Amino acid sequence: QVQLVESGGGLVQPGGSLRLSCAASGSAFSTYAMAWYRQVPGKERELVASISIYGSPNYPDYVKGRFTISRDNAKTKVYLQMNSLKPEDTAVYYCKAVRNYNAYWGQGTQVSVSS
Repeated sequence: QVQLVESGGGLVQPGGSLRLSCAASGSAFSTYAMAWYRQVPGKERELVASISIYGSPNYPDYVKGRFTISRDNAKTKVYLQMNSLKPEDTAVYYCKAVRNYNAYWGQGTQVSVSS
């Protein structure tokens, strides 16, 4: 089992940047595929970025070129670098770990993009 704690959210102006971090505790972090999701009230949680155990990233079109996911297995952390932020990126951002069809979530961190 793994426990996840997100940090780095906050208020940023349109066009600005934020870097989210997800700290994982527990065993065998490197064997988990990791992902970032986001959710706004009244909408389903949506995938923002994912990274495989081999370090291969994947992005949906609506963040491709603006967001970058990375992982540091030695520090048991996964990051989400968000650039060129837009008001529609405002959401609670969640970290997710997946292994053997088991999924674990963090508590989320709020990102607000507004002038």
